[in-house]
Amino acid sequence: VTKKVWEEYVGHEVDEQTMRGLTPEIVAPMYKAKYWDKIKGDDLPNGVDYCVFDAAINSGPSRAAKWLQSTVGVDPDGGIGPKTLQAVVAMNPTDLVNTYNDRRLDFLQDLPTWGTFGKGWGRRVAEVKAVGLDMT
Repeated sequence: VTKKVWEEYVGHEVDEQTMRGLTPEIVAPMYKAKYWDKIKGDDLPNGVDYCVFDAAINSGPSRAAKWLQSTVGVDPDGGIGPKTLQAVVAMNPTDLVNTYNDRRLDFLQDLPTWGTFGKGWGRRVAEVKAVGLDMT
């Protein structure tokens, strides 16, 4: 978790020592509230949940939701609701993981900072896609 995101979550500034002292157990509730719950992770199929969750952490829950909605053919409004979930369930999870991550990578490749960060972003998306496929 970044210092900025953690400070926003706890509602005050924190020092370097506090940041270094964070553990997965400490930050888990923040990740659940700020990302997992916003992308309706409990309602998504295995593998799809992982991919959308990682995208939410990296690019924000709204953008992650819009990619999912575009992938399943629902109006991309950035909020995962009943229509989106219905469309997700109707799609083959393997196809969904593949198409979702391809869409995510296309977006990242179009960013002006791709030349600087692209190698790491590309590796991250490829790894998330592979894990997502293993989970489906």
